[in-house]
Amino acid sequence: MDTAVAPLYRRHLSRGRAALGEMFGGDVEVSSAGAWVRTGAGRELLNCGGYGVFITGARHPRVLAAVREQLDRNPVATRLLLEPQAALAAEALAAVTPAGLDRVHFACGGAEAVEAGIKLARANGRRHLVSMVDGYHGKTLGALSVTAKPVFQRPFRPLLPDVSHVPFGDAAALGAVLAEHPSEACVIVEPVQGEAGVVVPPPGYLREVAALCRAHGAFLVLDEIQTGLGRLGHWWGADREGVVPDVLLVGKALGGGVVPVSAMVATEDAFGPFDKDPFIHTSTFSGAPLGMAAVQGALAAIREDDLVARADRLGAALLAELREICADVLGDAVAEVRGVGLLIGIDCAVEGLAGELLLELMSAGVIANHSLNSDRVLRLTPPAVLDDREHRFLLDAFERAARAVLS
Repeated sequence: MDTAVAPLYRRHLSRGRAALGEMFGGDVEVSSAGAWVRTGAGRELLNCGGYGVFITGARHPRVLAAVREQLDRNPVATRLLLEPQAALAAEALAAVTPAGLDRVHFACGGAEAVEAGIKLARANGRRHLVSMVDGYHGKTLGALSVTAKPVFQRPFRPLLPDVSHVPFGDAAALGAVLAEHPSEACVIVEPVQGEAGVVVPPPGYLREVAALCRAHGAFLVLDEIQTGLGRLGHWWGADREGVVPDVLLVGKALGGGVVPVSAMVATEDAFGPFDKDPFIHTSTFSGAPLGMAAVQGALAAIREDDLVARADRLGAALLAELREICADVLGDAVAEVRGVGLLIGIDCAVEGLAGELLLELMSAGVIANHSLNSDRVLRLTPPAVLDDREHRFLLDAFERAARAVLS
């Protein structure tokens, strides 16, 4: 254990974050590879957390090779000359997005991609924002305006005006709001709500949302920052229902777990306002060559290792096995185990149980996540590179944790 780290956090970063780290034993992570994180105390932890970043695992060789090569050549561009890696990364990303989504704006974090999507909607004349209750889109001011969680919004109000929130999965409620704002609304929605506790909408919901947007002249932004790039066992949640939004938001896994990268990918028509002036929406590190190399490496790794299909198979197996463990060990203390692909939530019926499971899982050697918008849901986002031994390790650790919370 490195006893010097928590005091530095407390002095220079965040007292709350230091306290959270100490709650998990005060250990620090010092290295990672594949599905594993090594700590300063010498422990090895199976990483089923990371908020969806590590679909390729940590330090995937394909990503590292691309980044190392670019690091030795030209890591950050001047932004005046054209730079080939940005063009190649955009081409590679457009090749795997739904047909028609060909225009790309790169950023660094997910909230930046959300901000770009909101600005593009406004530039297209859609100024009334509609998001879903318990949806999560980030914490910068524009993104926070559509993150419908009072605990995050309250200290920073007033936020953007003209924002409505409707229940997730309720197409009729969305239709009623859009009817009040014909040809002036922008709808932002997740295919599966991650931070809300892995909330899966009814079948056909995204198709209904897309149809309603077309009927009322609304702009559709699909936030796939957490759900995209194979996490749901499809390249995109949009693919599960054959939906093509005006804008697709990408992030988390896009940099291969090596470099922070996000993107807004738009149709030709939607992207029009950003084409008119190259300086209308810019960022110093948007499209930085190092990140663009990571994007190409990550997309190649997902494709070459068949990680989308692996996420589908592994996710289906884990969902069934975790349901069986919860039923046998925790019984009525767990309300539901739900998920799609490798986005899995354990919804606890007992107050505080999700937090206890999180702590016990860490003790058993597995990193999981809480859900920012649902304190009753433990979330698992394992990488698609898990082998049979690691798969078994996760299940055994979860069963030990489940039994420990009852003792």
